[in-house]
Amino acid sequence: MDILSLLVVIPIITVLGIMFVKDPKHVRIVSAIGMGLQLLLAGYLVYAYLSARNAGDTSEMLFMADHVWYAALNIHYTVGVDGVSVAMIALTGVVVFAGIFASWQVDFLPKEFFISLILLASGVFGFFISLDLFTMFLFYEVAVIPMYLLIGIWGSGPKEYAAMKLTLMLMGGSALLLVGLLGIYTNSAPNGGPLTFNILEIAKVHIPIEAQRMFFPMTFVGFGILGALFPFHTWSPDGHASAPTAVSMLHAGVLMKLGGYGAFRVAIFLLPEAAHELSWIFIILTSISVVYGAFGAIVQKDLKYINAYSSVSHCGLVLFAVLMMNKTAMDGAILQMISHGLMTALFFALIGMIYGRTHTRMINEMGGLMKIMPFLGVAYVIAGLASLGLPGLSGFVAEMTIFFGAFQHVDTFHRVVTLVAVSSIVITAVYILRVVGALLFGPIKNEHFLHLDDAKWFERLSTVTLIIAIAAIGLAPFWLSTMIGDSLQPIIDKLSMVIPG
Repeated sequence: MDILSLLVVIPIITVLGIMFVKDPKHVRIVSAIGMGLQLLLAGYLVYAYLSARNAGDTSEMLFMADHVWYAALNIHYTVGVDGVSVAMIALTGVVVFAGIFASWQVDFLPKEFFISLILLASGVFGFFISLDLFTMFLFYEVAVIPMYLLIGIWGSGPKEYAAMKLTLMLMGGSALLLVGLLGIYTNSAPNGGPLTFNILEIAKVHIPIEAQRMFFPMTFVGFGILGALFPFHTWSPDGHASAPTAVSMLHAGVLMKLGGYGAFRVAIFLLPEAAHELSWIFIILTSISVVYGAFGAIVQKDLKYINAYSSVSHCGLVLFAVLMMNKTAMDGAILQMISHGLMTALFFALIGMIYGRTHTRMINEMGGLMKIMPFLGVAYVIAGLASLGLPGLSGFVAEMTIFFGAFQHVDTFHRVVTLVAVSSIVITAVYILRVVGALLFGPIKNEHFLHLDDAKWFERLSTVTLIIAIAAIGLAPFWLSTMIGDSLQPIIDKLSMVIPG
């Protein structure tokens, strides 16, 4: 079996293992072992990829495997990775591993919970390794569908409403996406020959511009809905707020990244002329996402809603950078996906741990928690500093790369929207510092909080894993940036053929 397929097989084996145990403690142990192996495999994949590149392998995709699935429609199980895919797989491995330990105390239907969570993870891993559009879409659905159960059963608050809203919005995006992918497929052989879903083969042909204009909005919006594209973002805050801790971590930290990844891997790469022509429309929408999300976070009083609107802003920045269609900005987009995935997973983990102790998420009901739970308090400060872009942490590297790339455009339109997006830095600093001050410092407003305990061993393991990753990218980003940049070159080369100058 090829190494990439193991990324899908290990979660499935873990699920089978969970089915054969009854004790909740054993369910947690099997889940932790399975996702621990997955994290080790993701780490080995990074090492193997870098070793192959250093040895001079210049293939566009590495570790490829191809198996005919449905010959009549030329559907294949085709997998392969470049630097971008490897980076996203590593992110997923870290977040899922941390999410298992953040869910260590789930006591309601724990077997079903961990099965659904790991199935979601298997869909994400499959999506990032797929080079066949049909297979990619299949894994996309596998990743999205368990969200309904995870929120509807194990969520809190208006969980049925949030689960239904999220599912309907994402299924609407999936319908658009499916039409767009079928449109690409039916135009994949304009000069005759067999039609194909293979991304690398489609990239070699020129899809007629009329078809591009029709199917680019469908594919970009279809993926963009999952990436919280304005005005289709409204499912995200409700979904985040009602989801259990680990589901929020995977939802914001990993699942939303499928939108940004698909937007550049499929919509931009395969439909470059329409992307160039229509980009201004979506640049405006993503600029609104960036600023609106940041302002939305300022007025919230619920910790989860604050982080949810922050995610709308940061994910909007990813789509904004992708639409700039130059190497520096797109490099920043991938770095932002990784950075945001780590820090928002850390935020949601900490919010879940604090809520589990205080039984409230309202910041006006808390205060002085740094004195009571210093470990969680320091971890929350680190997450906040990463979010507002402190140098030395991952957020600074990602956002500065995006803005440098955006400023490479010299026309008035791009400069104006870039200035609008840059303003989000100041807005982010406002709500992060406000929350940190209200939550951790000042007087303790509830005397019952004085008897609360600090983080347990499994909570420390979850948070420390994420903090190490955030600091590692912030302090030594160049190997990751180089790996991503080299893999973006085929996309940049294709864009350079249709973009003047």
